[in-house]
Amino acid sequence: MTTVETIERAIEQLPSEELAKLRRWFLEFDAAAWDAQIEADAAAGKFDALAEEALAEYRTGRAREM
Repeated sequence: MTTVETIERAIEQLPSEELAKLRRWFLEFDAAAWDAQIEADAAAGKFDALAEEALAEYRTGRAREM
């Protein structure tokens, strides 16, 4: 049995209060991991081309208000 399968089985056995606690923890954990990945990608310049494209459209008047 893999680690993930073991965790799945353990989660299936949790009482509802503990499951709710796990959900809250995981949402916070996942959001923090996502934020860290976005920050790393931004620092590595992975969004630079997209930002420049958006700015170019804005400068030429092709942007519109949302």
